[in-house]
Amino acid sequence: MVHNFSAGPCILPQEVLQKASESVKDFNGIGLSLIEISHRSKPFIEVMDNARGLVKELLNVPDTHEVLFLQGGASLGILYRSV
Repeated sequence: MVHNFSAGPCILPQEVLQKASESVKDFNGIGLSLIEISHRSKPFIEVMDNARGLVKELLNVPDTHEVLFLQGGASLGILYRSV
C-alpha cells in the first residue's frame, strides 16, 4: 500500500474513488453528473448541506458558527465563523 504524507493532496481509498467516478458519470441516478448540475439545484444543495453537517460534527463546530468551503489551499480550505 502506498501512503502520501505530504501537505498536498492525499491518497483516497478505492471506494471513495469509485463513488466519485460514478458521480461524475451519473449523480444519484438523475442523468447528469455532479459537475454538470447547478450549484443552486436541490441535489447539489443536499451535497453541500451534508458536507457542512459532517464537518461540524467531526470538528465539533458549535451551532453558533457556520462552515464555509473556500478555494485557497491549506491556509484557506475550510473555515468556520460565528453567525
